[in-house]
Amino acid sequence: MLNDADKLHKPDRNSVQFANFAPVMANPLKQLAGDTAIYGLSTILARVINFLFVPFYTRLLTTESYGVVTEFMAYIAVLQVILVLGLETGCFRFANKEGTNPDAVYSNALVAVFGVSGAFLAAMIAFSRPIAGALGYAGYESCIIYIGGILFLDSLTAILFARLRQERKALKFAIFKTVKILTETASNLVLFFWFPAFCLKTAGALGKEVADLTSGDVWLLHLISATPDFSYVIFAILISCVVCALLFLPTFLRFAYTFDGKLLRQMLAYSLPLMIAGLPGVANDFLDRYLFRYFDTGADNWRSSLGIYQAAVKLSVIMSLFIQMFRFAAEPFFFQRARDKDMKVLYAKVMEYFVAFCGLIFLGVILYIDVISLILGRDFRAGVGIVPVMLLSYMLLGMLFNVSMWYKLSGKTGFAIYITLAGLAVTAAANIVFMPAYSYWASAFGHLASYAVMLAICVLLGRKYYPIPYRWGRIAGFFVLMGTVYGVSLLLDGAFFSAGEVLEGGSWGVLATKLLLHTVLIIFYVAASWCLLRRRG
Repeated sequence: MLNDADKLHKPDRNSVQFANFAPVMANPLKQLAGDTAIYGLSTILARVINFLFVPFYTRLLTTESYGVVTEFMAYIAVLQVILVLGLETGCFRFANKEGTNPDAVYSNALVAVFGVSGAFLAAMIAFSRPIAGALGYAGYESCIIYIGGILFLDSLTAILFARLRQERKALKFAIFKTVKILTETASNLVLFFWFPAFCLKTAGALGKEVADLTSGDVWLLHLISATPDFSYVIFAILISCVVCALLFLPTFLRFAYTFDGKLLRQMLAYSLPLMIAGLPGVANDFLDRYLFRYFDTGADNWRSSLGIYQAAVKLSVIMSLFIQMFRFAAEPFFFQRARDKDMKVLYAKVMEYFVAFCGLIFLGVILYIDVISLILGRDFRAGVGIVPVMLLSYMLLGMLFNVSMWYKLSGKTGFAIYITLAGLAVTAAANIVFMPAYSYWASAFGHLASYAVMLAICVLLGRKYYPIPYRWGRIAGFFVLMGTVYGVSLLLDGAFFSAGEVLEGGSWGVLATKLLLHTVLIIFYVAASWCLLRRRG
C-alpha cells in the first residue's frame, strides 16, 4: 500500500507534471532569481562589511568585549520581532487581497508599530539605569537608550521596506539598505580610529588627562566615552538608523495615516500569530547567547566563550546571507503566485534549486576552511570546529522557510506557534543540559537539532493541510552528494597530510595542493547537482 509520500511522488503523475510545467516555470524562476540578486546587493554588502569588521574586532577587542557586543545584538534581534508585530508578512497578505487598498494596509501597520515601539522607547529612557544595573553594565545607561532608539526606528522602517518589496522596487530597497550600511561603517571607522585620537589631542592641548575631559571640552562626550569600548558599536548602529529614517522621510510625510480599526484587527489576527511564532524562531538563533551567562562551562568567564562562539558563527555567514537574500525575494513572490495554475509544482521545484545551492555553499566553506579561518584573530580560532554544524543548521532553517509557506498561504498561521515552540524547547533543553559540559558545542548542535525538529513537524503538517509535491527522494540525493564529497575530502586530506612531509615547497605548497583537490571536488558536486536537477522523474 502506498503511503502519502508515495502518492505524492508517483512518477507517472508528477514526472509528467514537472516536465509539462517547465517552460511556464522558467520565467517565474528567473524573476525570483533576479529579485534575489538585487535584494542581495545590499544584503551582501551588509554582511561583507560586517564580516570585514570581524578581523578588526577579533584582533583589537578581547574575547570578553566581543561577547558583550554579541549579547546586546541578541537583545536587539529578539525585541525587533516583537515590536514589528508580524506586520511585514501581514502587509503582503492584505495588500494582495482583492478590494483592499494597499495604502490603507501600510498606513494602519505604521500606526500600530509607531504606538508600540514608541512606548517601548519611552520605557527604555525612563528605566535605563535599573536595566543597565540588572544586566551588570552600570555606567552604560546610554547603551540602553541607544538600543531603544535603534528598535524604534528599525521597526518603523521595516514596514516601509516591506512596502518596497511588495511593489517590487528592489533597486530602491537595495539603495536605502546600502546607504544605511555605509553609514554604520563610516560611523564605526570614525568612532574607533578618529575619535580617540581626537580626544587625546584635545586633552594634550588643554593640559588634561583623557579621563578628565568633559562634554564641555568635546561635545560628543555627551553621547559616548573618550576611550573605545563596545558602546561605540551600538552608537554607530543608532546613527545608521537615523540616516535610514531620514531617507524615508518623504514617504512618511506622504502617508494619510487613516485608521481603520476593522482592517487593523484583521491584520493583527493574521500577523500576531506569525510574530509569536517568529519570536521562538529568533530565540532559536539567540537563546544560547543569553544562556551563556548562566550555564557556560567557564561561568566566571562566559563572555569570553560567547565571543569565541560568535566569531565562529561569523564564518557561517555566507549560508545565512543566502537564506536572507532568498527570503526577501521569495516571500512576496510566493504570495503573488498563489493563484497561478500549478503553483505548488513551482514551489516544489524552488526547494530543489534552493537545497542544491545551499549544498554548494556548505562545501565551499568547509573545503576552504583552512584559509577562511585565518580571518579570525588567533584567540578566536578555537571555535572553528563548529562551523560545519552551523552551516548545516542554517541550511535546514532555509528549508524550513520554504516548507512553512503552506501555513502562510493557507492562512493557518496558528500552527506556526506550535512548530516554533517545539523548536525552542529543543534549543533550550540542548543548551541547559549540555552547555555546562560542552560550552559552545552544545549551542551549535542545539541549533541543528532544533531546526531539524521544526522542519520535520512542518513537513508532516503541510502534507495534511496544504500538500505540495516535494520530491524528497531527490532532495535527499543532494544531501547524499554533499556527504559523499565531504567524506572524500576527509579521506584525501588524510592521505595528503601523511604525504605532506615529503612534498617540496613547505606548508604553503601543501595547502595549495589541498585546495586544488578540494576545488576539483566542488566542480564535481556542481556537475552532479546539475544533472540531478535536470533529471526527469
